[in-house]
Amino acid sequence: MKAAIQSAKQAEPLDLANTLGVRVRNHRESAAISVRELARRIGVSPSLISQIEHGRVTPSVDTLYRIANELGLSVDSFFSDDERPVVQVIGGNSDSGGAPALSNRVVQRRQSRKKIQLAGGITWERLTPGPDDQVEFLYVVYQPGSESCCKDSLMRHGGKEYATVLSGRFGVNIGFEEYELGPGDSIAFESHNPHRIFAIGDEPATAVWVVLHRDGDARIREG
Repeated sequence: MKAAIQSAKQAEPLDLANTLGVRVRNHRESAAISVRELARRIGVSPSLISQIEHGRVTPSVDTLYRIANELGLSVDSFFSDDERPVVQVIGGNSDSGGAPALSNRVVQRRQSRKKIQLAGGITWERLTPGPDDQVEFLYVVYQPGSESCCKDSLMRHGGKEYATVLSGRFGVNIGFEEYELGPGDSIAFESHNPHRIFAIGDEPATAVWVVLHRDGDARIREG
């Protein structure tokens, strides 16, 4: 039992940054949309889409949401493409007759979270133990100076967002309003309102972030 627990503690988080471009390409091709057409629809250059798909650059939060929205996906799809459930066994293994005690459909261990690295020093780690098409439940890290989008191009999408700050300070623009959040502060807002999230200060800002029913507002796709 001790060996199994020690092994779990030593496990490294699964970093999907290197495969994010491959996932974007796979979903785009499944939708039978060309690089040029996807770029036109979301308002970026074909070169940017190509560089993302080949792993030469990482997309911004805004760009990733635009891609997901245009392809009719949740952002969770970029974590969980072809994902298979994994059963963790404690007190034995499958060869010795040990019974599965915890499934990744119930518990997500900190050491094995899947994560995506985005442009500007932003990291998302998925907190759900498996794919979930109803919610995006994330641990987010914004390095100093990082932002979800530029000041003159606020992002919007379907759903509603909830967040609580764990450390550092976040700025959140919603429409013409700006809010500053510190440790313990929370926020909730409709995601179809133009918004921007950014780090304040010279230390990383971390939070637990939830986007509920992100694909629930078809008006955003049509727009």
